[in-house]
Amino acid sequence: MTTENSFQVGDHVRWNSEAGFVSGRIVRIHIADFDYKGHTHRASPQRPQYEIRSDKTDHVAAHYGEVLAKIED
Repeated sequence: MTTENSFQVGDHVRWNSEAGFVSGRIVRIHIADFDYKGHTHRASPQRPQYEIRSDKTDHVAAHYGEVLAKIED
């Protein structure tokens, strides 16, 4: 896996969800706490969260970098 600070908007990544592996593109990087779908997500410059749009469903998820792996197109 790639270290969490090396991801950028546009990177193609995958993560393990309850339904198995999901892939998508990073669309935004949060470095401060943010609200999404009624929940406050914690983020900081030292531990950003990444918004990722799923390749298959267009669902948007937010994850820390340690659960993401960069994949090649």
